Amino acid sequence: MTAKIDIHCVRGSAIGDWIPTLAQLRIAVFREFPYLYDGTIAYEEKYLQTYVNSATSIAVLAMANGEVIGASTGLALADEDPAFIQPFIDKGYNVGDIFYCAESVLLPDYRGMGVYKYFFNGREAHARSLPAIKTLAFCAVQRPLNHPLRPANYVPLDDIWRRFGYCRRPELATTFHWKDVDEVESSAKAMVFYTKQL
Repeated sequence: MTAKIDIHCVRGSAIGDWIPTLAQLRIAVFREFPYLYDGTIAYEEKYLQTYVNSATSIAVLAMANGEVIGASTGLALADEDPAFIQPFIDKGYNVGDIFYCAESVLLPDYRGMGVYKYFFNGREAHARSLPAIKTLAFCAVQRPLNHPLRPANYVPLDDIWRRFGYCRRPELATTFHWKDVDEVESSAKAMVFYTKQL
């Protein structure tokens, strides 16, 4: 697909104008493996309110033909939900100097076009503008290699994350609960954090 992709950054309360769009995008992309997330608009809109309420937040939007086809969000870890903060506290990290990169979601037709570098660069530039920030972090779900819904052509993103300078931190592990597309109710999912020093 050939398309002109524009990158648009919004911060803090201005993210509120984009919540319905971001909620729909997150649900669409996170239904895919490895997240298999069977989410709801109501939950997503509530979750995204955290970014509206934070003066440190950013949403890097990728747009094609006037439509949002991808997005990447982040904020100071101290502004996140306590569930994201606790693993760092438990391991003695200074939460005040960490910027949390929440997600990068991109519709399938636009992958492989170099959009992710704008997501990573946009969040990193924003994090550098915050005086206290020294570390970037994000977390990713850990699925077994023999997971029954793992596509045959699935390629983990670890190599891409390493190219952007992120290292897997096995000691920063946690679990989050959500309902998979093939589940009747939510269950615990193993998660691990990746970090990068600025």
